[in-house]
Amino acid sequence: MKKLVLFIPLLVFLGLGIFLYKGLFLNPQQLDSALEGKPIPVFSLEKLDVPGEMISNEDLKGKVSMLNVWATWCPSCKYEHPFLLMLSRKNIVPIYGINYRDERDPALQELKYQGNPYTMNIFDKDGRLGLDLGVYGAPETFLVDHKGIIRYRFAGPVDQRVWSETLYPMIQQLQAEAAQQGAAS
Repeated sequence: MKKLVLFIPLLVFLGLGIFLYKGLFLNPQQLDSALEGKPIPVFSLEKLDVPGEMISNEDLKGKVSMLNVWATWCPSCKYEHPFLLMLSRKNIVPIYGINYRDERDPALQELKYQGNPYTMNIFDKDGRLGLDLGVYGAPETFLVDHKGIIRYRFAGPVDQRVWSETLYPMIQQLQAEAAQQGAAS
């Protein structure tokens, strides 16, 4: 019996090693979102550029849209910013920004000098909305259908590859569904 007890630490070590080894092959950009298929969390926060003017989850319904979580302290957000600007010029889908755990003045300055790709910007100073969305960090992008349901979450910067292979085909599908449902009503 005492010899068997000596093997317990070895078994625990092996089990932990297998668990950690499997983690090496996970893609952090494919983290599951508990909110996929569920409505955008209920919120009412200030617009970034108009202090005191509120925006809520109800304001995001009616069109297929992208929610993009960003911040001035985020280097990956700076990397994806020119691509978001290009997308906004093409007017394919409204992009709503969620300025996450940031300060208003630096965020407004950055948008002034770098350009503003966002249809509207939500000021999430304390990160409450980000927490409700399950945000791990910035940038993260959510695709939202015309009913305000989160249909997809992408963690990391959006670039041409992510756009072409994943986001754009999904947006086209969601826009087709919205058009069908609009014609059926």
